[in-house]
Amino acid sequence: MKVLAFAASSSRQSINKQLAQYTANQIENANVELLDLNDFEMPIYSSDRENESGIPEQAQTFFKKIGEADAIVISFAEHNGSYTAAYKNIFDWTSRIDMKVYQGKPVILLATSPGPGGAQSVLASAVGSSQFFAMDVKGSLSVPSFYDNFDLETGQLTNSELVDQIKTITALV
Repeated sequence: MKVLAFAASSSRQSINKQLAQYTANQIENANVELLDLNDFEMPIYSSDRENESGIPEQAQTFFKKIGEADAIVISFAEHNGSYTAAYKNIFDWTSRIDMKVYQGKPVILLATSPGPGGAQSVLASAVGSSQFFAMDVKGSLSVPSFYDNFDLETGQLTNSELVDQIKTITALV
């Protein structure tokens, strides 16, 4: 099974990328491709730019990668209670190809932050709007206080309750 995983963040040290990778690797028989949103950087979306230059190749490549995947794992970073600018821009451009950005694929939605809120606001937004963008959400989970619940050296969740929740969600894919 080809699993596409990424953090909705442009941070090179993204804790959300670590969580997405960990979770994708828990899916049985997964061949994981981990994307870096920095590889899809493009001008900020505007209808003027689209009319003048068309849809950038990076958006087309992102859409194609989604189409080639059997399942997707996304972990959202939260900036001021919402999506990061990097994710929102890629998403905006890609949605101009097809509003059904996620093409009916099974998706696991995650979010984490260093604090106790676990980026719950952005996760709730992603879950709430998922139906409009053809996500088949199999489960969602917010991981609070990332550094208290994840071992950076081993790349593993250390909180047994969260581990069990990840196992439950990944079994649905």
